[in-house]
Amino acid sequence: MTLGQHAQGRHFLKKLLLTAALGLCIMAAGAIVRPSAALAKGPVVEVWKSPTCGCCNDWITHLKANGFQVTAYDKGNNAIRQALGMPVKYGSCHTAKVAGYVIEGHVPAREIKRLLEERPKALGLSVPQMPIGTPGMDGPEYGGQVDPYEVLLVGHGGAASVYKAYTLKRASK
Repeated sequence: MTLGQHAQGRHFLKKLLLTAALGLCIMAAGAIVRPSAALAKGPVVEVWKSPTCGCCNDWITHLKANGFQVTAYDKGNNAIRQALGMPVKYGSCHTAKVAGYVIEGHVPAREIKRLLEERPKALGLSVPQMPIGTPGMDGPEYGGQVDPYEVLLVGHGGAASVYKAYTLKRASK
């Protein structure tokens, strides 16, 4: 073997080792990325509420338990409700935003998931006021009471239609 052939062999071996090392790095990065992507939670819901509102905090707990990530702003919700275009007549104690939709009040997580799956042309969802039995308004202090209520699909022009009606009542304890 000549000196030139020996140098070429070493050069080839270096390339081979670098290629193998790069391949291992790519595989390791893939193994790291895949689990973190699998552990990623659902969409981020931004919530504007009063800093002292317990039912708002309970609704946030409901969202987190159903896979949503939540960022809360304890600044009240009147200004953001107006800025996002949700009519006051559909108002409640907190206003949220998720994936371009406005969520007003104690909307169940399952209806938010349905909204995000169906993607209707709408401003968002609302459960006006604070019906007892809605998520966040269903704690032990209500004694199991559930009032009938409607989740409204609110259009960009302010008109609404019933998205889901909850009519079953639980017996009071």
